Amino acid sequence: MTKPAVLIIGARSDIGKAVAHAFAARGHAMLLAARNSSTLESDKADLELRYNIPVTLLEFDALKTHTHVEFVARLPELPQIVVSVVGLLGTQKDSEHDLEAATLVMRSNYEGPSSILAAFANIFEDRGSGILVGVSSVAGERGRATNYVYGSAKAGFTAFLSGLRQRLASRGVHVVTVLPGFVETHMTSDLALPERLTAHPKEVAQAILGATANKKDVIYVRPVWRILMVIIRSIPERIFKRMKL
Repeated sequence: MTKPAVLIIGARSDIGKAVAHAFAARGHAMLLAARNSSTLESDKADLELRYNIPVTLLEFDALKTHTHVEFVARLPELPQIVVSVVGLLGTQKDSEHDLEAATLVMRSNYEGPSSILAAFANIFEDRGSGILVGVSSVAGERGRATNYVYGSAKAGFTAFLSGLRQRLASRGVHVVTVLPGFVETHMTSDLALPERLTAHPKEVAQAILGATANKKDVIYVRPVWRILMVIIRSIPERIFKRMKL
């Protein structure tokens, strides 16, 4: 028997596709939402054939926040789990010199994902059940010169998820914050990432699967990041501002 539906917001991403496979393998019906969702037709066919579950493709734009309430209202079925993997890394240099580029990074990592999860939060609260998962970043735990525009947006999203979790804790709705650290994806393909600190999309997906099953609040995909961020957060500002991070 097919399990309750899982909705992936940002399903065209490497992490989104890995999350879809992880939940589909457990028998969940899948709702895949993304811009240009028709490009996911081959993924839909693969999931349905491989796992014998129904898959629905949904057109969705995280930046068109005025459409989010209507998007939720028009869903063919209300999911039990919503996973937002929406995000845009951008480059710090572009963000410093192009305000439109900076705004796009900030909206893609904070405004868009927060808006759609807020829409689901209200519906889930009325229903009295559900799980909301937001993929944020360790970059949001302390601003660094090399990625503070991206990091500031993720910091806002992390704070949003924390507040949402506290608000809904007594309403039967659970909120999970995912902090992956570096992930090997198309978005990071041009970066030289340290192997020990870099997760793969399947690894992130399995961590999300486990977090939803065990009602975890905040997860670091690779535990080493929890230790590193404790160290980084504890560095005095007078020292930190002279460091190259």
